[in-house]
Amino acid sequence: MAVLPNRESQLLIDGKLVAGSGGTYTTINPATEEVLGVAADATAEDMGRAIEAARRAFDDTDWSTNTELRVRCLRQLQTALKDNLEELRELTIAEVGAPRMLTSGGQLETPIEDLSVAADTAENYQWATDLGYATPQGIPTNRRVVREAVGVVGAITPWNFPHQINLAKIGPALAAGNTLVLKPAPDTPWCAGALAELIAEHTDFPPGVVNIVTSSDHGVGALLSEDPRVDMVSFTGSTATGRAVMTAAAATIKKVFLELGGKSAFLVLDDADLAGACSMAGFTASMHAGQGCAITTRLVVPRARYDEAVEAAAATMGSLKPGDPNDPRTVCGPVISARQRDRVQGYLDLAVTEGGRFACGGGRPADRDKGFFIEPTVVAGLTNDARVAREEIFGPVLTVIAHDGDDDAVRIANDSPYGLSGTVFSADPERADRVAARLRVGTVNINGGIWYSGDMPFGGYKQSGIGREMGLAGFEEYTEIKAIATAAN
Repeated sequence: MAVLPNRESQLLIDGKLVAGSGGTYTTINPATEEVLGVAADATAEDMGRAIEAARRAFDDTDWSTNTELRVRCLRQLQTALKDNLEELRELTIAEVGAPRMLTSGGQLETPIEDLSVAADTAENYQWATDLGYATPQGIPTNRRVVREAVGVVGAITPWNFPHQINLAKIGPALAAGNTLVLKPAPDTPWCAGALAELIAEHTDFPPGVVNIVTSSDHGVGALLSEDPRVDMVSFTGSTATGRAVMTAAAATIKKVFLELGGKSAFLVLDDADLAGACSMAGFTASMHAGQGCAITTRLVVPRARYDEAVEAAAATMGSLKPGDPNDPRTVCGPVISARQRDRVQGYLDLAVTEGGRFACGGGRPADRDKGFFIEPTVVAGLTNDARVAREEIFGPVLTVIAHDGDDDAVRIANDSPYGLSGTVFSADPERADRVAARLRVGTVNINGGIWYSGDMPFGGYKQSGIGREMGLAGFEEYTEIKAIATAAN
């Protein structure tokens, strides 16, 4: 792999690293606003070639049935990623603005380790289930159910955790026997381009099995939803874009996986360690500048201790000054772009208009004239009806809301179009379990438990998506079920 700076990434189409027909476009360091380098800029024609290559590789080779080859290729990719770990770390910090500390976890190292889950699952999976002999309608029959690959998968991914989300789609989809076209976000093309290089140069993936197409044009990715040669689209991003993906996919009735937005609630019950819980909520909301769909951004606390809760959250968030993501002590780096910074600032301005106040933060840090930074901000004085409490902001913003007991806390948490994640803190584990069971969400953290792991399913209820990523459920998203009945003699 080339070293920073002056990197130039390419497309991976049909097993070859190639230039984009649209030339190149620049990628920016969000912490400094400096141009890092360029990435291949694909056109609709390039995407068409990638889809055709994936279609051919699925239809005309034994990839979908050769489990041994699939496992070997995934393990080769994992080895190549580990061998280039330090360069990938520097690239991720520079392009994503990800704090260095997070690259030891979900930003880089953990998703690389989790490739083993996909490979192991494919290697040990029970592809066929014998249902035995029966006489349906009086006819002696031997029956079995088999799992098969869906076909060509179009994967569309965002910029906030590019390695985690790219690999969470690539690993299971390929392990299950599909071929794939990945369209990453325009903001982070290098992360995907590095993956393309490693696949092309260090693995035995056959041509066309995995294709990676970077482009500054979101419309190029939209082609994956529309093209009849694509059997499934796997999308992670905003709920608004997810609706568009689902609408476009409806024309060909293709399978759709959607992991979308969130406005998750952090419930502090009246017997909890209030200061400790609110401090954790503030830390969580500040990580990676709040750019995580499952981050808890509504802190729901007992009304009688509201001011104390606001003070505790603000003490933590106010101490987490936005900083250089290269610094190993930094928790809150920049947001990805000027556009995103302005969007977050628009919500902060709206918070004031809606009657809220800032217990800390509220805008751009005074000591940073470069970079797309926003101060970690605690918003107080609003109810769950405020737009700032209902809409996904994707910045380091925590809204504190009062509750009047467990039932009210659950009501507030569930009073949202989203249902991705949630947290419950209580001194009584059984009470916490009862509250967690009532939350209409896909993941729950009780008293600081960690649900993020390659063998755990991730996804949401309601407008947070359809289906699950990771774990056995995530692997099976990329399969179809076939029932086979053979007449018995």
